[in-house]
Amino acid sequence: MSYAWFIPLAFGISFGLTAAMRRYAISRSLIDVPSSRSSHAVATPRGGGVAIVVAFVLSLGFLYGVGLMSTAGFIAGAGAGVAIALIGFLDDHGHIAARWRLLGHFAAAAWFLAWVGGLPPMELFGFSVYLSWAGYVLAAFYLVWLLNLYNFMDGIDGIASIEAICVCLGACLLYWLSGLDSLIWAPLFLAASVAGFLCWNFPPARIFMGDAGSGFLGIVLGGLSLQAAWVSAPMLWAWLILLGVFIVDATFTLFRRLLRGDKVYEAHRSHAYQFASRRFGSHLTVTAVVAGINLLWLLPIALGVTQYGLSSGLGLILAYAPLVALAIKFHAGELEAPQKKTV
Repeated sequence: MSYAWFIPLAFGISFGLTAAMRRYAISRSLIDVPSSRSSHAVATPRGGGVAIVVAFVLSLGFLYGVGLMSTAGFIAGAGAGVAIALIGFLDDHGHIAARWRLLGHFAAAAWFLAWVGGLPPMELFGFSVYLSWAGYVLAAFYLVWLLNLYNFMDGIDGIASIEAICVCLGACLLYWLSGLDSLIWAPLFLAASVAGFLCWNFPPARIFMGDAGSGFLGIVLGGLSLQAAWVSAPMLWAWLILLGVFIVDATFTLFRRLLRGDKVYEAHRSHAYQFASRRFGSHLTVTAVVAGINLLWLLPIALGVTQYGLSSGLGLILAYAPLVALAIKFHAGELEAPQKKTV
């Protein structure tokens, strides 16, 4: 039986709720005002990512109801995702101290891992490694880092949405070619939920995602990658490859800022994609390039890992090496040169 009819429904729910959230944000003055630490030039409502959360959680409920998702999978994904979205929603309305946000992030990650069984055995350079309890710790840090880096990378119009759609549809293709049809539906519905929001967030954006949406996407994408790894070990590496643009830029930037002694929890605009958007004077150009990298570079390498026997470790190196070069080229993590005053 085909459940494809729910795809346009998820899109429609997200599209309609984004419009409602835009009106809500304007009425509550939830507006991102341009500053020296932002990459936009026009005051824009925020918080539209709530629409993604609602549309996708309803999609998970549908999958659970028709027997395409286990009880543990539904409770893990919906529970952790909603918890992160709630933390982000509250932070969008009034600042929450970084230590309390981080505590909530680890609690949500622990909840997810308790239901799915932690980190599955990992394959690397032909060897299978099971980390036991250490796997839970590593997986928790992986989920928390992914949800935070997604927040960091949601800094120009459309980029976080395009990344999620490209990664999800790429994963769907890998599942289909690998005969893992039961895994296709969750990322497919997530892509539809994000697409509904993207109609409002496409450059020039009429509403931003906000912490509720970006954090939710980060932990959900991480959760989907771990669930896939329990079914097929190479799929974890395929997901890491597909997420390469965000992982490399955010991680490279973080380490450079840490080495300089910056307060890494403070807002900034020193990611490679932010420098690139200022150099080209266009959010759309950078977002389109990210889509191109995902589809023309990272997806073929992920296909090599899952379909053609390419070593997972070698595939990851091959995928990330040019991304690191791009991060260096576009000064990821460097201090922005002060603008010259004009008389």
